[in-house]
Amino acid sequence: MGKRDDLIAKYADDLKNKCGMTPDMDLLTKVTIGCGPAIYNDDASTVAGSQESELETVKNNFLIKKLGLKDGPELMEAINSVIETYGKSERNKYRAVVY
Repeated sequence: MGKRDDLIAKYADDLKNKCGMTPDMDLLTKVTIGCGPAIYNDDASTVAGSQESELETVKNNFLIKKLGLKDGPELMEAINSVIETYGKSERNKYRAVVY
């Protein structure tokens, strides 16, 4: 197993145990690859769920630019829902899992 495979396994574990859902491994792999080298950087690989600027970055760079969604209040509501599901007190919210 390579380092990326180890990270994908870690993300899948978070989805199962912290978010209570069964991961779609093909989708998780594609999202992880799409995150690029950021997954190997401790700071860039996580999302600070309590920082409004970080959530804006997720909205603008992922939801709007990468997925092509239109900006609106429902995007931030969706992000907040994801943070709530992951657990607000959870320190390491991995970017690939949030995406």
